[in-house]
Amino acid sequence: MPDTPPDTDYRELISRIVKSEMSKRKIRYEDLSQSLADLGTIQTSANLRNKINRGIMGADLFIQLILVLNVKQIDRESILDIVSSLHDT
Repeated sequence: MPDTPPDTDYRELISRIVKSEMSKRKIRYEDLSQSLADLGTIQTSANLRNKINRGIMGADLFIQLILVLNVKQIDRESILDIVSSLHDT
């Protein structure tokens, strides 16, 4: 039985996860663009900003972002906290 309500906005959840990790590391969209280019993935900073703000990206890009942001873990409780805050607004 999942802990997330059926009306969870998963796009907003993805957006908040990535933005949170960017903020923790003081990483800008331009920095992300360059780091992804180093992996061979070309994304302009404007394109990344759009995808991250909308929470619309493929799983492959999401994983690459997690890697270039050097995220060690995304724990379940943190995800549920974000989901809870989505429903509080």
